[in-house]
Amino acid sequence: MSTLIPAPLSRAELPPLDTGQTPWPGEFCQIDDHEVHVRVTPGNGPPAVYVHGLGGSATNWTDLAAQLKDHVSGYSIDLPGFGRSEPIPGYDFSLATHARTVVKYVETLGEPVHLLGNSMGGAISAIAAATRPELVRTLTLVSPAVPDLRPRLDRMSDPRMALTVLPIIGAKVRRELAKMTAHDRTRQMLELCFADPSIVPDNRIEESIAENEERARQQWANRALSRSTVGLMTNWLTPGARSLWRVLPSVRAPTLVLWGENDRLVSVRKGPRTARTLPKGRLLVLPNTGHVAQMERPATVARAVLGMWEAVDRQTW
Repeated sequence: MSTLIPAPLSRAELPPLDTGQTPWPGEFCQIDDHEVHVRVTPGNGPPAVYVHGLGGSATNWTDLAAQLKDHVSGYSIDLPGFGRSEPIPGYDFSLATHARTVVKYVETLGEPVHLLGNSMGGAISAIAAATRPELVRTLTLVSPAVPDLRPRLDRMSDPRMALTVLPIIGAKVRRELAKMTAHDRTRQMLELCFADPSIVPDNRIEESIAENEERARQQWANRALSRSTVGLMTNWLTPGARSLWRVLPSVRAPTLVLWGENDRLVSVRKGPRTARTLPKGRLLVLPNTGHVAQMERPATVARAVLGMWEAVDRQTW
């Protein structure tokens, strides 16, 4: 088994971390008949595209985008069915279809991008990078949702989610989930995704509650979440070329794999295999960190990302 080269941390000066930063302004972009909502962080340098995870949105990247804005211009996408991007009829919510949406958006930027993805967004970003390598300068995967042959439903955002597509019982489960309040959903997310939920600032909790209230008014939100859950699990159980484990070796971009040591959703034990499977992969495990390191440790994640970019520029990655 090959030895993993440790991922370096940059010593570059970063902006002061301002957890009072509100979500970046959004704009809509026409992609395959979708009106895809993208939050834009004005910055200096080439584009960086951020892809959220299952049940997340573009706001998951607010703080990290602020930390990196002296080096890149940030574009955080709401995948169809999430945030403010309404899906078109017939959208199937598979990882491959989400990846196509990301690729189509990257094409609109007119140059290769630094691509960053968290959880399901990490899996989607890896597929996009493997499919269209000429569009991706570097790839950063934060707790990517790689296949696990021993998936645990209690690690999902809600273990009932996979049941929503079943006949007969599915309708009952969907009604039960619909009864959850925005406060309930936010509390559930904090407990699952953060190693220490107590560190989350009150304003971020309020933003999450407001976002969940907005989702409750979207007729398509629960269907998008359940279908994307099934799409993710289907990939996990699919053998052969479509499995993410078979996709990762085709990623040519330098790739940083970041994992929280206390990730409750995707086991950190998958970290070494993920990094080794990537031709140019390196791993950094963050202590006292959960599933959304870019939200929990934005400054450290920024230093890791900048460390990769600097090493790539020096041709030492």
